[in-house]
Amino acid sequence: MTRGLNKVLLIGNLGRDPDLRYTPSGKPIATFTLACTRNWITSNGERRDATEWFNIVAWGPLAEICKQHLVKGSRIYIDGHLRTRTWEDQAGQKQTTVEVVAKEMIMLDNRPGPVERLESQPEDLYDDAE
Repeated sequence: MTRGLNKVLLIGNLGRDPDLRYTPSGKPIATFTLACTRNWITSNGERRDATEWFNIVAWGPLAEICKQHLVKGSRIYIDGHLRTRTWEDQAGQKQTTVEVVAKEMIMLDNRPGPVERLESQPEDLYDDAE
């Protein structure tokens, strides 16, 4: 059997403070947005940049750490995978979103002390995921 690869590596800044909630079974889940800007120089020598926004989801202990330590503007590294989620809204319309499920997060802000490397545990990645 051949295996595929679904891996996302991002460095960017939080667009808002993480939102922490709990599933009915008590698993923590944090959600936040991450802005990643890329820069380039056009053939005319003009400097350009473009920002992409990503929806990030963290589960388990990693979710709680994100809520405790991250704020809007925090610079972080995320290692995770893409997940497409579909649901029906209140009007009965089918909605779809693509999000990054975080496996690992490293805080990159200039703070005293070592850079923290935080990982979720494998069992936390899919439990209660809708």
